[in-house]
Amino acid sequence: MKLMEDQRDAVVVIVAGYTAEMERFLSVNPGVASRFSRTITFGDYNPEELLRIVRQQAEEHEYRLAPGADEAVLSYFAGIPKGPAFGNGRTARQTFEAMVERHASRVAQLDEPTTDDLTLLYADDLPALP
Repeated sequence: MKLMEDQRDAVVVIVAGYTAEMERFLSVNPGVASRFSRTITFGDYNPEELLRIVRQQAEEHEYRLAPGADEAVLSYFAGIPKGPAFGNGRTARQTFEAMVERHASRVAQLDEPTTDDLTLLYADDLPALP
């Protein structure tokens, strides 16, 4: 906190977290809130944005979503409760990782997997809804 005051023209401090927890953090001490003059609140991603994140993750790891998987992923994200456990972008990443794990188990059963077998993620690769 002292550095924030002494170097306020040269130092930027960013704190991030869920809204309720950040409000609690800022209310602990009046001096804390006065040192953070700007608050930016980001809304949750919608199912289409979460799908875009999954697609991007897939592309970065050389996977593709199979025909029909887009709709299943959208439906999956629409069905996830948006309570305190919802992780927003982290949920998209975890969903992609779970799909890759299920994909790996499926492909391990194949004697001679094709390129499509190795790179396509199917709706069946989605984990169960939390």
